[in-house]
Amino acid sequence: MGSTFSPKSHHQTALHTTFATTMTHARYRYFALNKPYNMVSQFVSVEAVPLLGAIDFDFPEGTHAIGRLDALSEGLLLLTTNKRVTQLLYDSPIPHKRTYLVRVLKKIAPEKVQQLRDGVKISVRGKGTYTTQPCDVQLLDTPPNVLPYQLEQNPNIAHSWLQMTLCEGKRHQIRNMTNAVHHPCRRLIRTSIENLELGDLAPGCVRELEEADFFKLLKIEGWGD
Repeated sequence: MGSTFSPKSHHQTALHTTFATTMTHARYRYFALNKPYNMVSQFVSVEAVPLLGAIDFDFPEGTHAIGRLDALSEGLLLLTTNKRVTQLLYDSPIPHKRTYLVRVLKKIAPEKVQQLRDGVKISVRGKGTYTTQPCDVQLLDTPPNVLPYQLEQNPNIAHSWLQMTLCEGKRHQIRNMTNAVHHPCRRLIRTSIENLELGDLAPGCVRELEEADFFKLLKIEGWGD
């Protein structure tokens, strides 16, 4: 679980944000954020790094990120004031799918794509070597609606776009997987968790969701028990 937002610590420079509705009287609140590149998925850090407090949105006290995206990754990050959600989503006996757009260096051959699908050996910090579970990997043309970012690569440098859907999330797993087949990751964007999709939400923007819709899209049952 990430750090928790406190209004007293909200001193960051604001980014532009939009949201569909405000549900200020709900017991718990739920948000989808398009996390920008080079932002840590926390509200508080002892290091001088860009934090979630820089988002121009009035998050209620007690808001925290559900899981994390590393600082260099972009895309769908969920936040809530409900402390049960992380366990319901990531410690569930039913695995939940997460989909990513991945730009890798060089043109990737079909056999390398198949290796990623079948599982590759990666190093897991503190646990040695791990073989990843089979997953869905598709080779794409340049995907639509992907916005440029500050380190956009030279288009003349050979690269490939992949869509990868996993049901597990070891630390830096996708980056380690593409490194294992000798195609380093150059851009990583999470686009969905189950049926909760990033859609056209712009970087730095927030969409608030109704509680029932949030759990339905994530395919989480028993959340009201």
